[in-house]
Amino acid sequence: MEYNENAANERGFVAFLKRKNVELSGKRYFIDAMGAMANGLFASLLIGTIIATLGQQLGVQALVDIGGYAKGVAGPAMAVAIAYALKAPNLVLFSMVAVGSAANALGGAGGPLSVFIIAIIATEIGKLVSKETKIDILVTPFVTICCGVLLAMWLAPAIGSAASATGRLIMWATEQQPFIMGIVVSVVVGMILTLPISSAAICAALALTGLAGGAAVAGCSAQMIGFAVMSFRENKWGGLVSQGLGTSMLQMGNIVRNPLIWIPPTLASAITGPIATCVFGLRMNGEAIASGMGTCGLVGQIGVYTGWLNDVASGAKTAITAADWIGLILICFVLPAVLSWGICELMRRAGMIREGDLKLID
Repeated sequence: MEYNENAANERGFVAFLKRKNVELSGKRYFIDAMGAMANGLFASLLIGTIIATLGQQLGVQALVDIGGYAKGVAGPAMAVAIAYALKAPNLVLFSMVAVGSAANALGGAGGPLSVFIIAIIATEIGKLVSKETKIDILVTPFVTICCGVLLAMWLAPAIGSAASATGRLIMWATEQQPFIMGIVVSVVVGMILTLPISSAAICAALALTGLAGGAAVAGCSAQMIGFAVMSFRENKWGGLVSQGLGTSMLQMGNIVRNPLIWIPPTLASAITGPIATCVFGLRMNGEAIASGMGTCGLVGQIGVYTGWLNDVASGAKTAITAADWIGLILICFVLPAVLSWGICELMRRAGMIREGDLKLID
């Protein structure tokens, strides 16, 4: 009798979850939600940084201010995007603005990762209570916001500390000789850029400039240009631009489905990193945040160029040479494209990467 009662309760709970559209699946959380989060991050922090950088270079303060406002809502934008992907009711969706703001602010360098974890939990809790009472307009946002912000206060600092630990690995690499440092920094920061962690925030927090910053630019560029070029057959020009000038995080859902697609751009970054540090001496002497931006809006390259101008003005560098430009173009564009495409083609022929594995979700 007790067994039958427990089985009935279990069936009832499963039916309740189904009615609430709460689907405990890897696809929904690590593909749908993560893909949506990448769009939210691009529509706030990344595009804001691009606009602000453009304003700085053109001397247009209005663009700098606009970019600042866009960057300031990164947390809410990511949280709302995640809730939308999880098919949240309107009151839950709108409540995620507060949850995302808290998670991003308390998460520090791990802000985006904090938002990803906490927004999923808060959204699902909100969905469970949505429209279950006659005062839904009070209950749903109250429960969603309180649960989400309390989770942010509890979890986000720890997630931020974990992200900072990754930063300490990067700092360790900068203290090594340029060849090892070039490989480690390029690979680690490049992978962070593709993961739901803010590589730009970590680079800014660590003041990652100089040769280490140059290696970071190389690694981020390898991920973005690499994915853009090797997925061209699936995503055409739209995918080339959105990944090459936007973010490689758009491929995170596909990486979860087939982690092997991450090999070509990561190997490319392992090659371009030490070339940047040992052959061309590529240095990021502009703002540290640009070290973690790669080719996103060409912010990384503009940062390197700004550093050249600063060095010339200070007398540390006599002039910007043709070798400087050749090195920047090779490291950030030509080598990542050629290496990633070549490695990907070999893996396609070996059956390790299949047709459609790199297709972006519309």
